[in-house]
Amino acid sequence: MWSNILDRISFLSLYLVIVLLPIFFLPFTQIPIETGKTLLFVVGLSISVIFWALARFSDGKVVLPRSRVLFSGFLVVLAVLVSSLFSSAQQMSLFGTMFDIGTFWFIFAGFLFMFVCSLVLRDARSASKVLFGVVISASLAMIFQLAHLFNSGLSLGMLANKTDNILGSWNALGLFAGFAVLICLLVIEFFSTTRRSKIFFGILSLISVSILAIVNFMLVWEILGIFSLIIFVYKVSSLSRNREEGLPAAHFPAFSFAVAMISLLFFMSGQFIGGALPQSLGLQNIDPSPNFTTTMSIAKQSFAHNPVLGIGPNRFGDIWNMYKPASINQSDFWDVTFSHGSGLLPTFFATTGYLGIAAWLLFLGLFILAGFKSIFSNLERGINKEMLAFFVLSLYLFIAAFFYSVGTVLFLLALAFTGVFIGLSASHRANGHINILFLDDHRKSFFSILLLVCILVAAAAGTFKYIERFASISYYSQTIQAFQTSTDNPTPRIENAQLSIAKTLALYVNDLYLRTYSQVYLAKMNSLAAKGSNLTDTEKTTFQTSLQEAISGAQIATTFDNGNQLNFQALGNVYSAALGFGVKDVYDKTIEAYAKAAELNPANPGIQLSLASAAFVGGKIDDAKMYANKALELKSDYLDAYITIAQIFKNEGDNKSALIYANQALSLYPDNQDLVKYVEALKANTTPTVIPETPKDNTKEVNTKKK
Repeated sequence: MWSNILDRISFLSLYLVIVLLPIFFLPFTQIPIETGKTLLFVVGLSISVIFWALARFSDGKVVLPRSRVLFSGFLVVLAVLVSSLFSSAQQMSLFGTMFDIGTFWFIFAGFLFMFVCSLVLRDARSASKVLFGVVISASLAMIFQLAHLFNSGLSLGMLANKTDNILGSWNALGLFAGFAVLICLLVIEFFSTTRRSKIFFGILSLISVSILAIVNFMLVWEILGIFSLIIFVYKVSSLSRNREEGLPAAHFPAFSFAVAMISLLFFMSGQFIGGALPQSLGLQNIDPSPNFTTTMSIAKQSFAHNPVLGIGPNRFGDIWNMYKPASINQSDFWDVTFSHGSGLLPTFFATTGYLGIAAWLLFLGLFILAGFKSIFSNLERGINKEMLAFFVLSLYLFIAAFFYSVGTVLFLLALAFTGVFIGLSASHRANGHINILFLDDHRKSFFSILLLVCILVAAAAGTFKYIERFASISYYSQTIQAFQTSTDNPTPRIENAQLSIAKTLALYVNDLYLRTYSQVYLAKMNSLAAKGSNLTDTEKTTFQTSLQEAISGAQIATTFDNGNQLNFQALGNVYSAALGFGVKDVYDKTIEAYAKAAELNPANPGIQLSLASAAFVGGKIDDAKMYANKALELKSDYLDAYITIAQIFKNEGDNKSALIYANQALSLYPDNQDLVKYVEALKANTTPTVIPETPKDNTKEVNTKKK
């Protein structure tokens, strides 16, 4: 009896995680939506694991599905763990900034989620409850997004722009809408439902297709069209087989045919039809990412140094900075560090080496093989509709994850649905389970109970540790708010920022928090330096203390992740500020920090320009010119570099050379009125004003999904 009650609690917790993932968020907070969803995931999964383990204490029996797919999932986790342990930035590979999707702990939790789903959701009744629960969740998500499009006040303080949504990126919303259409298609074509239910699924399909048309993500139309066409062909062949065998005729698959035709229409028409609705609603979405060719090219260059284990999970941004194509500097994204490649799975491939690729391919291959084997082996007896649905839906999500960085929700749903499919297929197969009875043998009992206790302790401890780190986000948000200026608060509240960032780091230490810590004390230095020579002795001491704290924060950030150029840039910025304040013996340290950043991101012209500025302030004029010219070699239209060189010549009294560089910049940006005034000031031999850089168009190495 107790085991049944505990198992029900475990099921309920797991059920709520799966069903609420698409729609869960924390309203009126500064916590990112996807980060908030991980809180639901971690807490819900932990509760499910704990109560499942307690139920095993009661009945003394463990039933495990006999599955090669599960074993291959364990190999994926093992490969990611080994790659993380050999990463030069272990903390980033293990946990990341905040439970990042590519880290070991996220992958471990995701596959644990899949495993627990295979244990708890292994019968058709439980699977059906989950499937229809996701349908209700999808309905609420689609309705909420439509309401937000036409009334942004309904977003509960979380969604600012029209394209903001509760699934992550705008394209992820499109993929989820396609997922909802596919669920409706499977239910209508394979499940026995009432007329009212069919009307409900028809309405949900209509809403989801409307969302699809608004997002107009071509990948969704392609995948949905292929799946609906396959289902249509199968249903038509079933009609012919039923006639031949004298069985009752099934209905014509009109719904799957309609979905296939609509998908084909949007795919073939391109922007002619697909772009009409987004344009009429005034929607524009640019979702840049490296294309597949560039992703694999970067991975290949990385494998030349780390072939077996790769650079380490959650570090795609590092190899992007190191090996990105030079032509990217002629685009808007020259100073952007992409944290993912063309898709989520290719990103995993690129960071975990050949070992990770082999493990992932084995897992996906065995999953697809098991799916087709389960379907076709039951053709004569009739297909198990729940098994078919969960296999097709998880396959859809994995295909989407290969071609796009789908985000937290869709990736976790893919693993959850795979787990349900594993549980169902094991239940419908002879010898599909491994039964372990341990209360009747004292030796088995001791080790089994010890293992269950370890599971309980690990689940509870892991959850508490995660919640502690999650709580740091609130204090970090307060730190950022303290820096935001307004009419009522024209200057940053530095004291408040100091208190908030100290509380943040007391809960969790990562390089983002450390860089912010450094910036807080750098702002403190700037506020004191603004007083000039009127500083009191106490303020001078505070200035020195702030300098040391700013340096310390940036230095610790470089040790936390020594492959992130931002950490070395932050350190260089502190030293550069100190150099500008007249602090002695910091020039070499400034150049050393920026040089390390340039080593990690050799194609970034902005770092070279920082070196030029530091050399200029340090009185190394020839070095300043050299660095500025390197910046122009990397980015020929880099306006700030032209202005910097012009300023250097202007400072030397060579107004003629300064004017040459300013005119070169003007030839690139003839419509820039600030630049016109700058050139006129040089011609008049007066002090000009520094102007910002002007970006240019995108490049082909980056995919931009523009709506």
